[in-house]
Amino acid sequence: MDLKKYIGNKEFYKKTTKMALPLMFQQVLSGAMGIVDTVMVSWIGMVSAVGTAAQVDVLSSMIGYGIIGGTSMFSAQFYGAKDYKNLKRTFGLSILLTTINGLFWFIIASFFGEFLMKFYINEPVIVENAVKYLNITKYYLILNGINFAFSATYRSMKKSSFTLKVGVATMLLNTILNYVLIYGIGIFPKMGVEGAALGTVIATLVSVAIFASHAIYTKQPFIGSFKETFHFEKEFVITITKKIIPLMINEGFFGLGSTLFIKAFGQLGKTSMDAYYVSLQISNLFMFAIYGYGSAVQSLLGNILGAKKIDQAIEESNYHFGLSFVMALVLMLFMALFSKPLVRLFNLSDPVTNSLAVSLLYVFTVKLSMRLYNFVIFSILRSGGDANIIQFLDSGIVWLVGLPLAFFSVNVLNLDNIVIVLLITQLEQLVRLIFGMKRIFTYIWAKDLTVLVSK
Repeated sequence: MDLKKYIGNKEFYKKTTKMALPLMFQQVLSGAMGIVDTVMVSWIGMVSAVGTAAQVDVLSSMIGYGIIGGTSMFSAQFYGAKDYKNLKRTFGLSILLTTINGLFWFIIASFFGEFLMKFYINEPVIVENAVKYLNITKYYLILNGINFAFSATYRSMKKSSFTLKVGVATMLLNTILNYVLIYGIGIFPKMGVEGAALGTVIATLVSVAIFASHAIYTKQPFIGSFKETFHFEKEFVITITKKIIPLMINEGFFGLGSTLFIKAFGQLGKTSMDAYYVSLQISNLFMFAIYGYGSAVQSLLGNILGAKKIDQAIEESNYHFGLSFVMALVLMLFMALFSKPLVRLFNLSDPVTNSLAVSLLYVFTVKLSMRLYNFVIFSILRSGGDANIIQFLDSGIVWLVGLPLAFFSVNVLNLDNIVIVLLITQLEQLVRLIFGMKRIFTYIWAKDLTVLVSK
């Protein structure tokens, strides 16, 4: 094996760092909004309630990621080709589709919220507080989709430093609002778990307002008149949705599969679930960093492909694999050193729950390391529109490998240790990695998508 082909030049690392670091920090800040909610509600004993209610957001967000993943393929390439007419229309389509998705889950949360909470865990106190949280965060489901669309379009244009600044402001606002609304500081009422929900909704609304006002004021190239943004020819919609639909289906089934893990683990009791939600939120910080790096990979390679530099895109995809290996080593070292201090942030009163959370975090480290490689694979495939195979690699393997292992471990083997069960399910990441690498090196993904859409 020629290892040199996985090592880039200084220009590559400079370009990637400039693009990826702001995106990674922004995604971490986005994930940190969830961890802030969990930390603060852990102090009032509501970890499982918020974690269970968040499963609706998981379903909504995953489909939203599918939509944005599809439109971003074209946004990055249209920007690389300086085709601003189609960039505007792609942004308009992303706004339309993410809003429809958000409205759908808003309706589900409004009419079937309690039913869904009982499906995941059948403990009355947890269900009651989960419904309270969901009745407010259902508005976030709509706002977050619009937030996705703006953020992804800015990223496609290599303006990740701006999205990072917005992320920092949103995170700070969310933290302050959560604190004063949960505990009733000053003139604010003590709202408990509902305060955490309201703080998140307000912070996301402010984020959308900043993104929109900045785009209009600075006359960003993806902003046009209503007609320029939302007038779509049939051919345009068909071309883009052909790429979006497979990703939506994939992310939808992946999100549903992720929530069904909660159903499997929920049979192990409240102690196991409290520990799981704490370790999950901590691992999500690193998972969102991985997503940020993946978004950078997709945008960078998409810009190159849009400029018709196919060989350069293939060369730089190899460099990203080399960089991913180093990042995985750093991640494992960090988690080994800081897992216990991170869990202590949640001030868990039960020593059993605390110990379980630390052990689960070690297992999540294994998952994150492999997920890093897998998400880079997905991002490379998406950069050139090779979206169909991702259905099998991502959601297909969840349903064929991960979920069967989880339910078999709990219901057939009768394992009651959530750490062992979670470790067994990580076989899905290994299977995904093997098949994904084989697909990458066919180079089917290395295509210029701009030729598919008329000017």
